[in-house]
Amino acid sequence: MTARVLVVDDVLPNVKLLEAKLSSEYFDVLTATSGPAALEIVQREHPDIVLLDVMMPGMNGYEVCRRIKGDPGTSHIPVVMITALDQRSDRIAGLEAGADDFLTKPVDDTALFARVRSLVRLKVMVDELRNRESTSQTFGLQSEEREEETFDPGNTSILIVEDQPKAAARLARALEGMATIHLSAGGEDVADRAREKNFDLIIISLEMRDTDGLWVCSRLRSFDETRRVPILVIVDDDEHGQRQLVRAFEMGVNDYLIRPVDKLELLARARTNLKRKRYADRLWENFHLSMQLATTDAVTGLYNRHYMTSHLETQIRASRAKGKPLSLVMLDLDHFKQINDRYGHAAGDEVLREFAARITRNIRGVDLAARYGGEEFVIIMPETAPEEARRIAERLREITASHPFQLPGGTEIPVTASLGLASLNDSIHNGNDLIDHADVALYQAKNEGRNRVVIAAA
Repeated sequence: MTARVLVVDDVLPNVKLLEAKLSSEYFDVLTATSGPAALEIVQREHPDIVLLDVMMPGMNGYEVCRRIKGDPGTSHIPVVMITALDQRSDRIAGLEAGADDFLTKPVDDTALFARVRSLVRLKVMVDELRNRESTSQTFGLQSEEREEETFDPGNTSILIVEDQPKAAARLARALEGMATIHLSAGGEDVADRAREKNFDLIIISLEMRDTDGLWVCSRLRSFDETRRVPILVIVDDDEHGQRQLVRAFEMGVNDYLIRPVDKLELLARARTNLKRKRYADRLWENFHLSMQLATTDAVTGLYNRHYMTSHLETQIRASRAKGKPLSLVMLDLDHFKQINDRYGHAAGDEVLREFAARITRNIRGVDLAARYGGEEFVIIMPETAPEEARRIAERLREITASHPFQLPGGTEIPVTASLGLASLNDSIHNGNDLIDHADVALYQAKNEGRNRVVIAAA
């Protein structure tokens, strides 16, 4: 996976070295030799990842990172800080500034490419969600202003997979203030068991005796329920641990800790991953809400006309392919204008909502009900022959006419509906034809006195 990488270092040979390494792996490389220049490029070019030297004159890497992460327009861009010092205090300071990862000079090629590719994969997912969220503004959905994230045992859940009881207990004690902690000693079915709970973070030791931690990571990434849960692995500080880490990143692991685990670094990395998950969850929620707004009617909660017509074409193709029947009912509330004129439009909306609720309660799970417009509704009935569809339509007519509609103030309004029914046949070529046939039958029902079901001529 290629990406645009911004390399920031005040020492030009260091910049050239990283540029050559990344270019050889087909990354598109941008460069800057100062903090202000880096921030200007980030604002202008929006790179996929920033490799940022810590020790720079004037504005150091920590300040550059804070500014990138403090800007809502760039906070989603991953930042990897590069330092000549391998001190946990430096990593903690960077994490508190918002850094996503660390590399130590001289930069190992394998570690460099593994971390860059891992963070770019994450950014691609976040970018897609951000793009979807931006389209939701078309439907009037605006992002909410959020307060600073808080994590506590009441709203956060972490799973620790570690077969060493003392090590697991130390991790649990360090994290118990920010989450409800669940411990697992491993086992090949640990990933399957993790699917049953909604964890916000999973921490896995890759040095368990009887459980392959990498296999657990792979399984977690293969399940829909755990695919987006951040995974933080713990590895030994040796060559074997480095190889495991590279493979873990290839599987989609998000972050890592090196033994012996420092409590402050553990807390900082856990908090970073939890914040990232909360952000992604909000994007998913906004996307699904925007989809709901785009496909449903605001008054009744039923599907809208646009969604219904698309769904109808799909159902017609499926019915033709399977040789199964398909029926459609069009419903219209009788004398609805008189309700609006006499009781007001708010009362009319209440009648529409109750009518939609009665429809929903009296159709099958495979049927789809939609508001077609005004006081007209449509029900699509897959694998339903005309006679069966007529029975359903008659039930809807009866349930409408036999029980008055009650307004919030207690006023009862008698309401009836006229229904036109059409079924798929050789003369019908598409959804519009089927709707037209049902519409003709509906107007016949109106002309014959209303409060009745009419089946369209074949």
